[in-house]
Amino acid sequence: MSRPVGGTRPVDVVALGESMVTFLPSRPGRLADVPSFDRGIGGAESNVACVLAAAGHRVKWIGRVGDDGFGDHLVEAITAYGVDTSAVRRDPHRPTGIYFRTAGDRATDDHEVLYYRAGSAASAMSPDNTPRAELDSGRVLHLSGITAALSADCLTLLRELTAPRPSRPLVSFDVNHRAHLWPHPETGRTVLLELARRSDLVFVGEDEAEEAWGVTGGPDAIRAALPEPRALVVKQGAGGATLFERGDERGDERGSDSGSDSGDERGGDSGGEPGGVRGGEPGGVRDGGPRADTVTRVPALRVDVVAPVGAGDAFAAGFLSATLRGLPARDRLRHGHLTAAAALTVPGDLATPPSRDHADRLAALDDEAWGTLRLGPGWTEADTRADEEVRTP
Repeated sequence: MSRPVGGTRPVDVVALGESMVTFLPSRPGRLADVPSFDRGIGGAESNVACVLAAAGHRVKWIGRVGDDGFGDHLVEAITAYGVDTSAVRRDPHRPTGIYFRTAGDRATDDHEVLYYRAGSAASAMSPDNTPRAELDSGRVLHLSGITAALSADCLTLLRELTAPRPSRPLVSFDVNHRAHLWPHPETGRTVLLELARRSDLVFVGEDEAEEAWGVTGGPDAIRAALPEPRALVVKQGAGGATLFERGDERGDERGSDSGSDSGDERGGDSGGEPGGVRGGEPGGVRDGGPRADTVTRVPALRVDVVAPVGAGDAFAAGFLSATLRGLPARDRLRHGHLTAAAALTVPGDLATPPSRDHADRLAALDDEAWGTLRLGPGWTEADTRADEEVRTP
């Protein structure tokens, strides 16, 4: 996927999913003790859309919200990021979803999250009420496993969107395993594996692959469980991220030209499709079966974390942005890490990504400089030279 995503579609990325109004605590403590909350927005797919739009891409978010004040706020806030919300539908009979959370780390037991999304407007999305022409208007269609868990109709919609069909956009799928959303956990695990195998580009965390599918043994084992997608990104937390990418029809493999563990990798050229990944095919297995992968591993940055929420969505946005630009494998992973670092250094789900020039300078650092880079709160606001950002602990 080292070439830019090709085609003449008027939108770079279409993201489909539920967005909710988020209430963030005004101070640490139990929800029972927090006296007030700050209002924000949250939702995996709309987060990706907002970050991509802030990075200068043409993005459309498609969802369903209630005909209420929270729905008004969501649409206005997402539009303010530069996202096209013209295809969002209002539901006069169902409410907009909301949730509350404490300031603790979601990755530990030191947190509380309360969702009020059952029966939400978004859960009523279906093939009948979601505009197919709008969904297919982008060069990339970004989905996540969260949507599949909302209702039977939502699952039917995702199955249709990931099915092979002529002129299907490149399907990007973030597994986003949320066990509490599935009434029957085993069904959720099976569905997420099915949808991932039908997609072109898949994002999955090493920890969630173990939780959802019992896959242990690291990125190689996850790739063995998911051989179908043309590109698989395994997020390893502090361990970094690994990209498995299959070569194109001629058997050549396009990837990074430096900073990887994959041996001889060549940078891509401009124009055309991203490294042979095309829409319209389930998982990209064709012409006699899968071909050998190019494997690229990039270590994570050292970050002074404010809150871990939204980092996975930001990583996906950074990677997709670099993919749309046709950057090589190493740089796509580095842009993912940089955009995730922006989210990690703010308290809410969304953060201003670094400017394109700023991110490009940091992504171009040599391996030693990348290894000593440390980012803290406010780093995206100071668009300075890369060497001013590098500091040892």
